[in-house]
Amino acid sequence: MAGNSFGEIFRITTFGESHGKAIGVVIDGCPAGLDINIEQIQLELDRRKPGQSAITTQRKESDTFEILSGIFEGKTIGSPIAAMIKNEDHKPEDYAHLKEAFRPSHADFTYETKYGIRDHRGGGRASARETAARVLAGAIAKQLIKKRSIDIAAYVSSVGTLRLEKNYEQLDLTKTDSNIVRCPDEAMANKMIELIQDTRTKGDTIGGIITCVIKNCPVGLGEPVFDKLHADLGKAMLSINAVHGFEYGSGFEGTKKYGSENNDAFATTGDKKVITKTNLSGGIQGGISNGMDIYFNVAFKPVATLMQEQTTVDKEGNEATIQGKGRHDPCVVPRAVPIVEAMAALVIADHLLRLRISKL
Repeated sequence: MAGNSFGEIFRITTFGESHGKAIGVVIDGCPAGLDINIEQIQLELDRRKPGQSAITTQRKESDTFEILSGIFEGKTIGSPIAAMIKNEDHKPEDYAHLKEAFRPSHADFTYETKYGIRDHRGGGRASARETAARVLAGAIAKQLIKKRSIDIAAYVSSVGTLRLEKNYEQLDLTKTDSNIVRCPDEAMANKMIELIQDTRTKGDTIGGIITCVIKNCPVGLGEPVFDKLHADLGKAMLSINAVHGFEYGSGFEGTKKYGSENNDAFATTGDKKVITKTNLSGGIQGGISNGMDIYFNVAFKPVATLMQEQTTVDKEGNEATIQGKGRHDPCVVPRAVPIVEAMAALVIADHLLRLRISKL
């Protein structure tokens, strides 16, 4: 199976399955001499871990990690960083009924057909459990880019038909983690929580959108033509489980405008720094960061596992019915916020090193 690595210079490879012994990541290309805050890594993992609130899966995982190599006396030493997270609350018996049947809108059929074998325990490698390894790596990438004063903040901007009409500049993003749905607007957060709880009682699921903002990027990140910054951000986001859409800047709304309305005029500050008067480009022009805020939206479909009976077929092509068992999120977006931030950090860290801004 190929496709388990991401990045060019700051490169990660993740390993492990949902209900196996452990998951983990190997990070190659992290510069030597970076101070590593272990507590900050665990905090990021805690934001993603299951069982953290009434509106998430009740699987209980501490997601405590262990560094195996690459860090000595609190600093990176330039060699590959290997880290592991043990699976503590795995219950493969909850998935025994899936051994023969294909779950609707899951990876079961495609994995079985492509590889001739699949791990049916919670989806195996296709499970969102794998994203914990990305968050671990992303936490280290965040500490690297922080040396350049780059900040990344994501938040839930919609659940189902409920959507924040305010843009990120009108919100206090420090309040994102003040509620269990991770929406920085309290009134909207309460409505979202109520909708998710109602959805769960029906045995159903619901999707949503996460908005992410990257501040203080220098001009010059991005490698045209095929490694444009927005192209790599798009690939990073679309690699996350359940993601069905990515847009940056004016995105799809920009298609409704005239060019005269969508262009960002240039101006200069008092110290002759070039800026744009508006930022419909989303901080990226020609595939290269222009120094303005980078912002984008990531659309997540409703979780495919339902606590309702659905029709399907088995491996022999016979008609069958299936119903979800075990512990699952009724809405994935609250726990996906740190995953989006992590993947954004990995892209920015990689492009910083490609730009050779590696002096810490």
